[in-house]
Amino acid sequence: MTATAGVGLEKALATAYRHLNRRECTQAEMRQRLERARIDPPDVEQAIATLIEQGYLDDARFARLFAQDKRELEQWGSDRIRQALLTRGVPAELVDDALAGQAGESEIERALALLRSRFPAPANDRRERERALGVLLRKGYDSDVALEAIAAHARETLPNPAGDLDDA
Repeated sequence: MTATAGVGLEKALATAYRHLNRRECTQAEMRQRLERARIDPPDVEQAIATLIEQGYLDDARFARLFAQDKRELEQWGSDRIRQALLTRGVPAELVDDALAGQAGESEIERALALLRSRFPAPANDRRERERALGVLLRKGYDSDVALEAIAAHARETLPNPAGDLDDA
């Protein structure tokens, strides 16, 4: 290794550590960051390999945590999470694994919970149903899931005829 090659790698790693100190990122994002810092391509690749080896860059971990955070904190649906991860350069198979690994509530249950929080009273007219559908679609829920959640939300407030008979 020449002295200049060692300096280039040191600069790449220093830049990468500073960036990772602020926030976690994907391999593709780190590659772009280092290229913008005018690091030579061989040093970029060697720095990324070093960061992966040290455990600082892990696209599978990033995808899993990103999906979990967006579902819980911002109530995103799978479609929006998938698109955001692919845009960040996460390989499709890792995106699929991260979305499949989401335990707990189903997509419809999450959409229904979002509807309950945003629309305490179910939509009774067409305009309100369209607003509810728009909210779910913007959050990244599939249209079939969104429509099913809106229907379930409307059913929650329908009077139960069997319950009326019990009261008599």
